[in-house]
Amino acid sequence: MSQMSALLIILFILYTGDVISTRTKAWVPSVFVCAALFLGGYWTFFPADIISRAGITAPVAIMLMYLLITNMGTLLSLKELMRQWKTVVVALAGIAGITVAVFAVSLLLFDHNTALVTIPPLVGGIVSSLIMSQGASNAGLVDLSVLAILIYVMQGFAGYPLTAIMLQREGKALLTRYRSGEHHPDSAEDERTLLACGEEMMPRLFSRIPTSYNSTYFKFLRLAIVGCLAWLVSELAKPIVSISPFVLCLFFGVVFTSLGFLEKHTLQKANGFGFAVMALMLFIFDTLNKATPDMLLRLLYPMAVLIATAVIGMFIVSWAVGKALGVSGAMSFAISLTALYGFPADYIITNEAINSLTQDEKERQMLTQHMLGPMLVGGFISVTIVSVILAGILVGYLVPAVG
Repeated sequence: MSQMSALLIILFILYTGDVISTRTKAWVPSVFVCAALFLGGYWTFFPADIISRAGITAPVAIMLMYLLITNMGTLLSLKELMRQWKTVVVALAGIAGITVAVFAVSLLLFDHNTALVTIPPLVGGIVSSLIMSQGASNAGLVDLSVLAILIYVMQGFAGYPLTAIMLQREGKALLTRYRSGEHHPDSAEDERTLLACGEEMMPRLFSRIPTSYNSTYFKFLRLAIVGCLAWLVSELAKPIVSISPFVLCLFFGVVFTSLGFLEKHTLQKANGFGFAVMALMLFIFDTLNKATPDMLLRLLYPMAVLIATAVIGMFIVSWAVGKALGVSGAMSFAISLTALYGFPADYIITNEAINSLTQDEKERQMLTQHMLGPMLVGGFISVTIVSVILAGILVGYLVPAVG
């Protein structure tokens, strides 16, 4: 199979996943559709190395992970998180519930490695799943390498409908109070999302340089400098402590944005974000070339048990913590569920819930102000920040397979 034929096929699969997800309003996740098509291809006529034949090799994917995670660090706004501190606490409580419940059940029914590999994908998205899948593969744990990807692919089926139900419940209760005059929304404050790209301008450290010099290459150069620094610090620290360079990428992304070396959304502004996500998605699906029908049957039970355990764990803890903070149980559970899918699904599901509840523009604005901000912040905390940190830490504790 030629390179361009391989590229055409895999891009068609990605687009098919997007189309079906859009048509079903994200109730059927695009990653599930893509995973099913890739599995069908691997079990029939796909060469095992179709992804690398298309040009997405391991070194390319790892390079893009450095850039993408550093870019994630540029999104962190401490001021916004302070405004939404209750949401942050509820999201962290949900993550704690997932971690404790999954660890306990894994040790009871499975083993130590299963717990370590599955927790970060259950808390996060593509990056944490890829870190754990690669770590398990390097440790010779082939089944667990595939399990990390399967959990990433399948957990949305639990997250999407439960979130929709919780938001419907929260929205109906809020509308009842609003229509009876009990609820008065904040007047003029607009919800600012963490993902809104700002105007094109030089970062603060380079403010004296004309904006015309802030080219695509300059943006990539600065991201690469920060990523390289993260790798260097990780290597220098190895004799003392093992720190994942990806965790340091996230941390340095925050630091260097605060210092004015990086601007927010550097990778998007360099027009590289879409390609980076595409390549990492393909690299994720490359892991499925090791999956056989027998392996999938073996993994079906642990996958179902661990996803159900994660949902129950996050429900109990987030509901209790939310009640203590004065956040409704339904909203608390919805916030913690964002760990199972993140952006843009959290944005899509919230808007769908709002649109289904009312056609009145003022009521829609009131519901948006109440629900959209917490949902976006919840997904940002779990998927963008905590999952990457957890993956970077836990991958170092995997016990390699013997023989």
